[in-house]
Amino acid sequence: MDTVRYVTAERVAHLTLDRPDALNALTPDQRDHVIHLLGEASADPGIGAVVITGTGRAFCAGADLRGSGSGSGSGSGTAERVPGDVARTIRLGAQRLIGAVLDCEKPVIAAVNGTAAGLGAHLALACDLVLAAESARFIEVFVRRGLVPDGGGAYLLPRLIGPHRAKELMFFGDALSAPEAERLGLVNRVVPDADLPKTARDWAARLATGPTRALALTKQLVNASLDTDRASAFAAEAAAQEINMTTRDAQDGVRAFVERRTPDFQGR
Repeated sequence: MDTVRYVTAERVAHLTLDRPDALNALTPDQRDHVIHLLGEASADPGIGAVVITGTGRAFCAGADLRGSGSGSGSGSGTAERVPGDVARTIRLGAQRLIGAVLDCEKPVIAAVNGTAAGLGAHLALACDLVLAAESARFIEVFVRRGLVPDGGGAYLLPRLIGPHRAKELMFFGDALSAPEAERLGLVNRVVPDADLPKTARDWAARLATGPTRALALTKQLVNASLDTDRASAFAAEAAAQEINMTTRDAQDGVRAFVERRTPDFQGR
């Protein structure tokens, strides 16, 4: 698909939304293609990290609503709806996209090059690490359209910044600058616009040379910890380490510590 570019190099998958005239708003076909590509990267032993970014002035302006009615993934505005249509479309569309990012077994970096609005903001915030250009903005745009936030927004934001801040962003729909997003903890680092691609490449390269399975299990543990009690989290941690110790990378990492050398991680 020409409007979603996917390039792999040096164990990094670069996924670029390339529809700048539409501010990289996602059509259903593009959204499904991104889900497919994330699944491919997750299963590919030759990939150690994923970078998601956009071209032009926006990272992603959300779902493409032209001719699609209300909601981030609703069906045609002219077709007669029956109860359950909108909920089903959101479950199979926007929520599945965010789930694909959260469930990807490789670290996913968002390189937010411009405006990230609605589903586009949630796509960025679902990533494991978020880099933002100084010109980037994050907008919970749903309230401006009279909509309830979807695409996992009410799940993601309170866990990242707490319920009061999340409600402020969602109730007012004001644009949040990159420095403000960094101050709130939504962004790991803000960099000059020109430095964003290089910084994303550098971060991804470091991750791609790391212990891939250990990173996948770490991601799983951190994500699950937000929804579980201490006893369950501790049990999951112990089980994850048990599984991880069967990997070649973990075994070499321990030997390297004893032998006082740099480990040779191979993602296996």
